Amino acid sequence: MTGPHGPHGPLARTAARVKSPAVAVDGRGDWAAAEEALGTRLPEDYKQLVETYGRGDFWGALCLCTPFGDDNPVPLVADLLDDYGPLRDFSPESYPYPLFPEPGGLLAWAVTESAARVCWLTVGSPESWPVVIWSRDDDYERFDCGAGAFLDGLTRRSIPTELLHHDPELTPWFDPAVELDHVYVRLGEGPRPYAERLRILRDTLAPTADRGGYEHNGQRQDHFAVDGTDWLVTYESAYGHQLRVAFPPADSAAARRAVLAAVDLMGCPVRSADTIHGTSSWGPEPADGSRAL
Repeated sequence: MTGPHGPHGPLARTAARVKSPAVAVDGRGDWAAAEEALGTRLPEDYKQLVETYGRGDFWGALCLCTPFGDDNPVPLVADLLDDYGPLRDFSPESYPYPLFPEPGGLLAWAVTESAARVCWLTVGSPESWPVVIWSRDDDYERFDCGAGAFLDGLTRRSIPTELLHHDPELTPWFDPAVELDHVYVRLGEGPRPYAERLRILRDTLAPTADRGGYEHNGQRQDHFAVDGTDWLVTYESAYGHQLRVAFPPADSAAARRAVLAAVDLMGCPVRSADTIHGTSSWGPEPADGSRAL
């Protein structure tokens, strides 16, 4: 099979460059019931994307809406007409497309952190629905391909877009929408410069994947993921000298051991390790400076 859903199709190409999670969050359910609730058949490439990746973050650019999951914060629902139909009456020029379930209307299948919606234009059969990005500023971009081909083109950098915000210099990734605890480890200064401390940190936690960074007036933030885990790390001096670590709650002990071992090698004293969101409690450093769990 060499068609769009086969081993050489868009989804297979995407999966070859963007690792899928072991479990697709909100990725499984009754498709027939979902289609009946929406009042339309859905494209097969979208169904395969949902079953392969589920809910989560594609390259910092978009999050798939799925029709499954009782606590899903981004469900696949036909709500654009209800939400924006009344506003369209006052400024129709801002709404060049109809809104589903109007014939040929926009139906959102993904959302972004900047509140843009990635939609289908539901014209013709579902397999031929083009993609339209609709920003919160009512800017639009149309792409004459389906969801699977769109993600394939986006992650191989052959589809340019000004409305999805991602760093094309970074290797594309997918972060599943799993529950994470967040701990801030506030550090004292050590004898080494920031760049050397960052190198030691990433070497100790290696292999890691770059998630971008920021530098302004000598203040820095560097983001990376720890490969083979769902750990996300930010090392920064922009908002105080600290590490921000996100990880599944079950990994708390392992994350603490690994991170504090790296901090030892960096030569930085730990001032505090505070839970910001979640249940993990790393606690303050003991008075004798030991790092016992």
